[in-house]
Amino acid sequence: MKKILIISSDSKLKEVLKFCFDGWGYKVFLEEAGFRDLTPIKKISPDVVVADVHSASKEALEICRTLKDDFITAFIPIVALIDKRQLRDQLLDIKQGIDDYLIKPPDPLDLRVRIEMAIKRSQHSFYSSPLTGLPSGRIIEEVLKNKIESAENFAFGYIDIDNFKYFNDVYGYLKGDRVIMQTAYMLYTTIKGYGNREDFIGHIGGDDFVFITSVDKHVTVSEKFISLFDRLMPFHYSDADRSNGYISARDRTRKIKNIPLMSVSLALVVKDGPSDIKNVIEINEKVFEIKRYLKTVAGSKFMSDRRNRKERLSGPSIHKKEDRSRSAYRPLGQVLMKKGELSQNQLDEGLLLHWKRGIMLGEVLKEIGFITEDNLREALEDKSLYKA
Repeated sequence: MKKILIISSDSKLKEVLKFCFDGWGYKVFLEEAGFRDLTPIKKISPDVVVADVHSASKEALEICRTLKDDFITAFIPIVALIDKRQLRDQLLDIKQGIDDYLIKPPDPLDLRVRIEMAIKRSQHSFYSSPLTGLPSGRIIEEVLKNKIESAENFAFGYIDIDNFKYFNDVYGYLKGDRVIMQTAYMLYTTIKGYGNREDFIGHIGGDDFVFITSVDKHVTVSEKFISLFDRLMPFHYSDADRSNGYISARDRTRKIKNIPLMSVSLALVVKDGPSDIKNVIEINEKVFEIKRYLKTVAGSKFMSDRRNRKERLSGPSIHKKEDRSRSAYRPLGQVLMKKGELSQNQLDEGLLLHWKRGIMLGEVLKEIGFITEDNLREALEDKSLYKA
């Protein structure tokens, strides 16, 4: 049962809204405007707050800002009710602590829709990765649970970046964040290009990602993602490290070791028939069983496990991409830097926008004024520059 807190000094309004939302199955709490103690709100822990700004004016806005400034209540969405005549005067204040608003008096059905939308936005934000914006934690669990309960066949993939920790230690967390963002973008483009429209991708956190696709697409998706990863990830390293194929870093015993460049381990659990998989925990356990084995295999690879009632475990298949020459490919950004048209800082700024917005890198660099159309055309036409 969703909990709604209504803050207002308008007794008639509170009576109408309580009647409507009680009937819709909400648990309604009422509070007079002007209070300052957040303790009762923390005890209630409402899913949404409706604040009557018109009846309380500055006092209601102050409590809204106070809610947003407190760590415990900051994530609670706030929907304001405001008088149309006050809208222009209050607009700047609204931006300081309110997630949505309706003109007073509100249509209860309109308010219900706004509340449901505000709750969904809040849940997505709360349960999403702040770095990549992809769903994480509880959302991943709910999607996977729905797949299991629907008796639908599917393939669940778990991606872990090998040697990411060492890269982070040597190159710093900012460059590490760029690795994570590009991995998210590569997974998105792979699923979009080779998966299905309804496929799912998520970011558990750190260097761990997941995806859900259909049984007939999981091998292609895995191979294409690994190929893209192996082709682009080396360019996060310096020329010297990329040429060597390793970096020097301290291991857990504080000894200096040569650590191979980042690769990827992809563990898959495939449900393609009547299954004894009953819950998310079983899938999670199988994924980590596969992961432990994959960590003993060098390079980028994926392994799938199929389970059904007739066959508990049918010889898991390992697909390991053959090592390519590290100098066989150079992406557009590196080409532009080699030609002297772009600096490393400019490339970094362009790549961040490219990954966030999904626009081609060349178009992004033109849009922010780092290169011209002629620069881009010359770089694309000079094929010799695409090999180191």
